[in-house]
Amino acid sequence: MTDHAPAYRVHIETFGCQMNEYDTELVRSLLRAEGFTFTEDRDQADVVLMNTCAIREHAHNRVYGHLAELKAVKRRRHLIVGVLGCMAQNLKSDLVENEPVVDILAGPDAYRRLGGLLLDALQAGVRGAAVDLSEYETYQDILPERTEGINAWIAVMRGCDNFCTFCVVPYTRGRERSRDPEGVIREAEHLAGQGYKQVTLLGQNVNSYRFGNWDFARLVTAVADVPGLERVRFTSPHPKDFPPALLDAVAGHPKICKHIHLPVQSGNDRILEMMNRTYTRKEYLALVEEIRRRGDIALTTDIICGFCTETDEEFMDTSRLVEEVGYHAAFIFKYSERKHTIAARKHPDDVPEQVKSERVSRLVERQRGISLNKNQQLVGCSFEALVEGDAKKSSAQWMGRTDNNTTVIWEKSDPLTRPGDLVSIRIVRASAATLFGVEAGSAPA
Repeated sequence: MTDHAPAYRVHIETFGCQMNEYDTELVRSLLRAEGFTFTEDRDQADVVLMNTCAIREHAHNRVYGHLAELKAVKRRRHLIVGVLGCMAQNLKSDLVENEPVVDILAGPDAYRRLGGLLLDALQAGVRGAAVDLSEYETYQDILPERTEGINAWIAVMRGCDNFCTFCVVPYTRGRERSRDPEGVIREAEHLAGQGYKQVTLLGQNVNSYRFGNWDFARLVTAVADVPGLERVRFTSPHPKDFPPALLDAVAGHPKICKHIHLPVQSGNDRILEMMNRTYTRKEYLALVEEIRRRGDIALTTDIICGFCTETDEEFMDTSRLVEEVGYHAAFIFKYSERKHTIAARKHPDDVPEQVKSERVSRLVERQRGISLNKNQQLVGCSFEALVEGDAKKSSAQWMGRTDNNTTVIWEKSDPLTRPGDLVSIRIVRASAATLFGVEAGSAPA
């Protein structure tokens, strides 16, 4: 943008996963370099951008709800509306044909073109779209514009080659390509210099990271060695390729968190095969056993209930697996068909919605009992918590997380404590989702 061009104000709303949060930070950096400014107030914006998710139905529906609201706004004043990310890529025809409120579409690999598309729309009223997928784009040279905090995301790769039949990611984010490790490490060093204490390495399947002779175990260890960082996390790995070197890194490096998010999706072999997950129940449980042998590493997971043709007995296989593994927590969803996926083309979405919802409720209740039991066993123990900020319910309390990613709440007692500090907390009580404690050395609550 030229020096004399108007400083158009942009408001960005982000939906969905951590990768979308990271991409929003990339977009802010790219647009700032072209002279755009940003506002948190949608009513003051010249441009509203929605960075969208096509994975979960809830995020999908929220975007359409926001588009309906913006129709009314555009009737009152001039406003450019853009849809970015996965929905722009996956539902481009629907959005172009049925949502006249949308002026701009930009897929996840097209953010370098976004500034030009916006100027065309703002200055000439031209609708535009850039939704081509790239085999090479990793935004390696772009330093994301972040808001202040203690945790930051770093995308180490983009795209996915797994083609799980329920998932749209290979069609919205393209094929796997990994970033140069030197760029990842430089970004981590920059974050440490800015005062960030924790980074989370992101990828659709981080453990298939490859760049020259670098694998993910080597990369996560190098990031954890960056001076100033206290904790390194990663998400999400795939159970199909979890090398011993990565397990050893998690177990052995003091700054790599003792927590692995290990999506299982189903505990039944027929359903796993239909999902193209490429492992069996037995193989998954063998990996869990390998992890357990390396010490106290917390496991969390993702589960889909009511996938195509799933019977109640097949669902019970999943329920029994949840009991056998003993996850610290689980993210449990009912299956929702996504356009252009293999499942949408090949398998009927034939499990009734009521049955899906009932299975989710049953599994959530079972997991809640497991989580509560695990957390109650920690009463009386002490853990280091990384202070994230005020507790949601009271500014007189701190909220932080343990190394294994469990939320901890405690009363503020040390006036010198600040977000980003590591504080030793003694647990005094527990719920299924949260530990409650006092600073070690304090009188019992």
